[in-house]
Amino acid sequence: MAPIAGSIALGFAAYFAYSILKKPVESEKMRSISAAIQEGAMAFLKREYSAVSIFVVIVAVVIALLLGSNPPVPSLSSLYTALAYVFGAVLSATAGFIGMRIATKANARTTSAAQTGGLVPALEIAFKGGSVMGMTVAGLGLLGLSVAFLIFQVIFELPAATQIIVGFGLGASSIALFARVGGGIFTKAADVGADLVGKIEAGIPEDDPRNPAVIADNVGDNVGDVAGMGADLYESYVGSIIAPIVLGAVIFPGIKGMLLPLLIASMGIIVSIIGTYFVKTQEGGHPGRALSIGTYTAAVLSAIGSFFLVWGLFGIDKIGFFWAILAGLVAGMAIGQISEYYTSDKHKPVKNLANTAKTSAATVILEGISEGMLSTTASVIVLVIAIAV
Repeated sequence: MAPIAGSIALGFAAYFAYSILKKPVESEKMRSISAAIQEGAMAFLKREYSAVSIFVVIVAVVIALLLGSNPPVPSLSSLYTALAYVFGAVLSATAGFIGMRIATKANARTTSAAQTGGLVPALEIAFKGGSVMGMTVAGLGLLGLSVAFLIFQVIFELPAATQIIVGFGLGASSIALFARVGGGIFTKAADVGADLVGKIEAGIPEDDPRNPAVIADNVGDNVGDVAGMGADLYESYVGSIIAPIVLGAVIFPGIKGMLLPLLIASMGIIVSIIGTYFVKTQEGGHPGRALSIGTYTAAVLSAIGSFFLVWGLFGIDKIGFFWAILAGLVAGMAIGQISEYYTSDKHKPVKNLANTAKTSAATVILEGISEGMLSTTASVIVLVIAIAV
């Protein structure tokens, strides 16, 4: 089921990408700016991946040699772990590349749709652009991990299969480190540089395309917040599946304990696809509310599906696993609401922060740090309760 669900996710990502690319961009100026951003983003990504590929090859060789050092000749398990490491790194880089590629295509189309049609078509294009990233991450992650698991555990019946797929997760983490940190540094450097040159020295408004550094700023937004975030999410997604697989292999005899995380992830993809069709709004509506409806729908369906999966695999005696899954779902939703409360301009924390700006910059900094520290308290409490469950 897992390879099928991963393939379905990639199919929907391709469908969303096609529906975005067929949308027109009316303005020639929009097309030229979008092309410049895309060219810069691809140049950065090519340079970054060239450097990362050398690191991946070196680490793969080290893994093969160190894990196989007893006996001196590398064992097949160590070689398989090194191959899984490279496989995970390649898929992580691919997910980031696809997501950034579509993001640089969707930007001008979203702006053009907002200009000609208003909120509804603009939200549709923007949401589909983000869905391409999400579906690609989930599809490649689940497909790659399930294929590796099937090959090493089911076909070869290797006793070290769980160790081998940990190498897959390590490969994803390596790409996430470089993409997130490297892209983030570039993003902030370009942002600060564009503001200094444009607003302070030349007197040009912020994000004005006449300032060449603004293009670099937008390139940084794509490589850091799209490609970097995509690799980061990929690493987290894969890690959240590998960890329970390893625990299942230790706790339960047989394969059922290792299959449950893959089946839950597969079901999660299906309900997420269903949830995308609930993200709809009207002109003058609130986009955030539409996104929340889609998220809540997917969460409820995921909880129902998890119950039947646990019941079907382990019976009613092990239904406690479902309560752990439900606690994680509720905690995730609660932390999302807490984050929105402390960062939305409709709620008290941000309003208080805005009022302190009337006094001085120092009070803004102090109030911001205080609110930021306070915001973590509720999230930590939610996490503690979820872990206790």
